[in-house]
Amino acid sequence: MNTRKLGSLEVSELGLGCMGMSAFYGSTDEDEAIATIQRALELGINFLDTAQLYGPLTNEELVGRAIKGQRDQYVIATKFARRMDGAVAGDMSTVGKLDGSADHVRSSIDGSLQRLGVDYIDLFYQHRVDPQVEIEETVGAMAELVGQGKVRHLGLSEAAPDTIRRAHAVHPITAVQTEFSLWSRDPSENGVLATCRELGIGFVAYSPLGRGFLSGRFTSPDQLEDGDFRKTGPRFTGENLKANLQLAAKLSEIAEEKGITAAQLAIAWVLAQGEDIVPIPGTKRRKYLEQNAGAADVRLTDDDVRRIEAELPAVAGERYDETGMASVHL
Repeated sequence: MNTRKLGSLEVSELGLGCMGMSAFYGSTDEDEAIATIQRALELGINFLDTAQLYGPLTNEELVGRAIKGQRDQYVIATKFARRMDGAVAGDMSTVGKLDGSADHVRSSIDGSLQRLGVDYIDLFYQHRVDPQVEIEETVGAMAELVGQGKVRHLGLSEAAPDTIRRAHAVHPITAVQTEFSLWSRDPSENGVLATCRELGIGFVAYSPLGRGFLSGRFTSPDQLEDGDFRKTGPRFTGENLKANLQLAAKLSEIAEEKGITAAQLAIAWVLAQGEDIVPIPGTKRRKYLEQNAGAADVRLTDDDVRRIEAELPAVAGERYDETGMASVHL
């Protein structure tokens, strides 16, 4: 597995999104999840992505158990955003409101360190921008954590170009994380990717498999478990689903011609968008981790990329519901 640079932070060219190991995607298996994280390192994937919200709180604890005794071999990224003062592990209904205040930044870090069982976090993101708090206040407090040695690098998730610029003026931002895939190309169209490149900021692409849909592993929400938030997602239901099945079918067709899986083709497309981009496909099983890792060996030509982009139908539906969409690109 090769490495890539997010600003000055060197990571494996593929990361591992850990969210689904604890929340949002139906049932979980802690033993298999831990084995998946440890198998990732064997495959050369050292970049792990978690967040306080995942669980809530339980995913950081899971990652902490998985990396125990090997902490220095991993690059750990986690995120803060909503208040966790009264949060009960595993109960999303107890999560508090979005809070980007300096006080919340300062009070949130110690919980992450404790749950992860580490002395420092390699990359600390603001999970969602708080429109009620100036980004200068939030990043200023995050910068204090760097000075204290609790955090090595700072990041933003789902931030708009102007916010990225203002944040970077306070303290260097190492990475911006946003959904980016063959059916979520927004960062290359709305100025986010261009802004990152202008400022020398790395880009982390989450959900490069369209939350699993682009892999072809399911074709109906009825195939998803109870508790899986995709069952009611705009792109996974109704007429949008019918349209998006055509997109997934075309991707599978091209992948079959190349002798690879649709998932590998989707991830390879993201990798081909630039050396400053690191996709973090999420999975909770070793089987899919190993398949996804194979994408690092796929080399797409310029003609391949043009064909994929030209032949895939346009995506139907928004990434999130109305509430979710109101929290991105701020």
